[in-house]
Amino acid sequence: MGAPRGAAPPEEVAAAESPPPVPWYRRRARGKNRYDLVELAGAFGDLGTLIPFVVGYIAVLKVDPLGVLFMFGLSEVVVGLYYKTPIPVQPMKVIGGAAIASGGAVSAGMICGAGLFTGLFWLLAGTTKTVNLATRLAAKPIVRGIVLGLGLMFIVEGVKMMLVTPWLGGLGLLITFVLLTYPRFPAMFALLLVGAVAAYFLDPVHAQQVLAMRPSFRLPDFTFARMSWSDFVAGSLVLAIPQLPLTIGNAVIAIRAENNELFPDRPVTDRVMAVSQGLMNLASAPLGGIPLCHGAGGMAGHVRFGARTGGSLVMLGVIMMGLALFFSHSVGLLFQIFPKAILGVILFFAGAELALTTRDIGSKKEHVYVMLVVAGFAMWNMGAAFLAGILLHQALERGWVKL
Repeated sequence: MGAPRGAAPPEEVAAAESPPPVPWYRRRARGKNRYDLVELAGAFGDLGTLIPFVVGYIAVLKVDPLGVLFMFGLSEVVVGLYYKTPIPVQPMKVIGGAAIASGGAVSAGMICGAGLFTGLFWLLAGTTKTVNLATRLAAKPIVRGIVLGLGLMFIVEGVKMMLVTPWLGGLGLLITFVLLTYPRFPAMFALLLVGAVAAYFLDPVHAQQVLAMRPSFRLPDFTFARMSWSDFVAGSLVLAIPQLPLTIGNAVIAIRAENNELFPDRPVTDRVMAVSQGLMNLASAPLGGIPLCHGAGGMAGHVRFGARTGGSLVMLGVIMMGLALFFSHSVGLLFQIFPKAILGVILFFAGAELALTTRDIGSKKEHVYVMLVVAGFAMWNMGAAFLAGILLHQALERGWVKL
C-alpha cells in the first residue's frame, strides 16, 4: 500500500529522523586504534608540557632519565590500548614545579614517596566512590570555567616561551596556521623539523653531541628500595597533598568532560579517571618514574595536531621506551636543546583548542559569569577556582545573589 497523498516518501522521513552527521573531529573507528602518520603527528601535541618538566627533573634534580622516560612511555602504551582515545599522560605540574624549584633539595626518595601517596589516594578515591562527592558539585559552568582557565594558562605560557626566541616563535605560528588551514602535511612534523634545524644553528656544540649519540642498553632501577619512611612522609606532605586540588579539577573533572565531548562513543567517568591515575602512579613510582596524571590540556594538544585514537599514545609510548632503554645516558641533552619557542607554539595551540571546548556554555548570563570567575581563579589556583565556582553557582541558583 502506498504512502498517503501529500506525505513525504519513506526514505525522506527516515533521513529526517536519522541523527545529524558526526563532525570530522569526532570520527574514528569505534573501539579501534589507528597507527598512521596523522596519529603519529598528534602524538607530539603534548610536548609543550612534557619536555620542560622532564628536563627539570633530569637537569636540576639529577633524576635518572631511564626510569622517568620508561615508565612514562609504558603508561602511555597502556592508556592508549585501554581507552582508545588520546587521553594524555602528563607529569603532575604542582609536584614537578615544587620539586624543580627546590633546586635539588628534593630527593629521588621523596619523588617516589609523592608518587606512591598520589597513587594510593586516587586509587582509594576511585574505588570507594569518594571522588563522586566532589565531582557531583561540579556543574557545567564550573567545569567549563576550569577548562577555560587551563586553556588561557597554556596560551599565556606558550606566548612566554615563544618570546624566548621571538623570530622562531613567529615562524612556528605562521607555519602552523598555514598547515592547519591546508592540512596536506601534518603541522606537527613541520614544527619538529623547524625545531631540529633551529636547535642545530642556535646550539651547534650540543647539537653535535646529540648527533653523536650511540645506543647503550640499560634497565630501570628499583627506586622503592632506596626510599625511607621519612622520604614517604616528606614527599606526601610537601609535594603530593598540594597537587590534589589541581588533579581533581584538571585530571579528573576536566579530562572526563573533554573526552566525553570529543569522543561520545568512548566515554569515561570520574571514578575511572581517578583509578587510572592511582594505578599508573603505583606502578611508576617504584621503578624511578615521576608522579603522573591525565590532563585536559594534553588531550587538546593531541587532538589539535591530529590524534583521534589511542594509537597516538601507543606510538609515543614506544618511542619514549626506546629512548629510555637505549639512549637514557644522553636523552636529557636531546630534550634540553629543543627550542623553547617551538614548544611554546605547541602549547599555544593546545590552549586555544582547549578554550574552544567551552563554546557550548550557552547564553545564560549566570552560567557565563560563573565560567569566567572560575577561569580567572583557575589561572591562579585550581582548588580555589573549584571552591569559588561551587559557592557562586549555588548562590546564584538559590537566589542569594542576583546579577
